[in-house]
Formats: sequence, C-alpha cells, structure tokens
Amino acid sequence: MKLQKKKNYTAAPLPFMGQKRRFLKDFKNALTAFPPDAIYIDLFGGSGLLSHTTKQFYPDAKVIYNDFDGFSERLANIDKTNLLIADIRLILNDSPSDKKISDSIKQKVIARVELEEQNGYVDYITLSSSILFSMKYVLSLEQLKKETLYNTVRQSNYTAEGYLEGLEVVSLDYKKLFNQYKNKPNVVFLVDPPYLSTETGTYKSYWKLNDYLDVLQVLDGTSFFYFTSNKSSIIELCEWIETKTPMSNPFTGANRMETKNPVNFQTSYTDIMLFKDSNSSITSL
Repeated sequence: MKLQKKKNYTAAPLPFMGQKRRFLKDFKNALTAFPPDAIYIDLFGGSGLLSHTTKQFYPDAKVIYNDFDGFSERLANIDKTNLLIADIRLILNDSPSDKKISDSIKQKVIARVELEEQNGYVDYITLSSSILFSMKYVLSLEQLKKETLYNTVRQSNYTAEGYLEGLEVVSLDYKKLFNQYKNKPNVVFLVDPPYLSTETGTYKSYWKLNDYLDVLQVLDGTSFFYFTSNKSSIIELCEWIETKTPMSNPFTGANRMETKNPVNFQTSYTDIMLFKDSNSSITSL
C-alpha cells in the first residue's frame, strides 16, 4: 500500500497577518544547524506556519505550537467559512471583480453574514479577504457594516488537511510556557512576537514597549530563533543598551538573515531573523 505524502504548506491555510511564508527557505536552511530531536517551542504561534514547517523538516522533533490567537479554532471551522464564502460568491456573481460593491448588494452580503453569526461562528479575518480591500481586516459585524465592500471573493475553498498534524497545541501566556521549559535541555524557542511599530489589530492583545523588552529575557542563554523587522529598531535598542549600560545584548553572536517584503509598488520593509544555538559554536553572519 502506497503511503500518502503529507502536504507541506508554504503559507498558512487561512489569512493571517505576519505569517513567515517569505522566510521559510531561510528558516529551513537555518534549522540544519539545530538538533533534529530537539523540543521546538513556538512561543507566539500565530498561524502555526513555523511550527508546521519545523515538524515537516524534523519529523522526530517535539514541536509545541502556542496558539494564543485562536488560529486552530478558525481551522476547526473552515467548512463553515467555505460555505459562507460560497454563498457570498453567488451574491456577488454579477458584481465586477476587484470593484466596489453596490449598496444594495452590500446589504445582501451583510444579511448573509448576520445569519451566519446567529448560527454561531464567523471567521471575520478570512471573510475580510473576500470582501474588503487588500490587507484590510475587521473583527466584528459592526465593524464590517461601516466598511466599503469590494468583490475580492476567493474562487476556491480553503483547506487545512494535515496542517496541525503531529503538533502539540497549547494556548498559554508565553511566559508560563517559557518557564515550563527554560531549564530543560535540548530546547529551541521560536520567538515571533507582534512587531513593534507595526499594525497589530488582528492580535488578541495590545503590545507596549515594555512587553517587547520582556520578551528579550527569553533569549538569555537559550537556543532561539527571533523575528523582527527594520520598523521596530529593537536590535538597535539592544546595541545601545549594551554600550551605554552594564546590561548585555541578547543578540550578540547570533546569525542574521533578512528578506524584503513589498507593501505596494513604492514602499517595502525588511523582515529580520536572528538565530543562535547556545550549545553550538555557530559563528554569526
């Protein structure tokens, strides 16, 4: 009997702000310097793409996906989401693609979403990608009613078969999860917090500067991958702290990789990945 090959996702199955799909090649290259049998803990699991990729790359590793943003609930309701979008696709059948939806059609869309909400569940983030302008999201029916709607409806169903297979899914404050594993051997922390000075509207909680600085304590003496961007200036801040105070810089000796992400034709920003194996003699790039 021929075994069916597991699907290797190169992007999250559902829309998610901040997923690391453009970093996967570099991330997998960097993983080769880390143990295949380690415990990998995705402290800010987000869409789970880093967890999924790690498990695919190292099948024997224990991978813990901290789903603090409720992404697994969205995956569990993917059939409901597909049905809702299929009905909206019919409503928008005569509306031009990528154009503003008329007020009369908008009311029909709103009525269908309202009915779905009465039935118990609406994934507003995924829905947003089918009826709002690019990169715009709402989180409630009231917010949706205030928006101008566009026909950007997806033409095929979403699928997430096997996406979370083999992962240990938890939903904890990252500090509690870190404390459970900080003194255990052969642990690698995947640290991808919401970026400082960027839009965090679809995340559950509001992050202040001290929240970002608290996260840096996770990197002290541990093996880690840490993700940030050139918008945050967190690396420069740590360099300043190292030169102006007795405190150390958690990124000293870490490897660094970058990838440029276009926002539109005129602007872009740079994603940054730093990684360090505390048990290895990796030299920084």
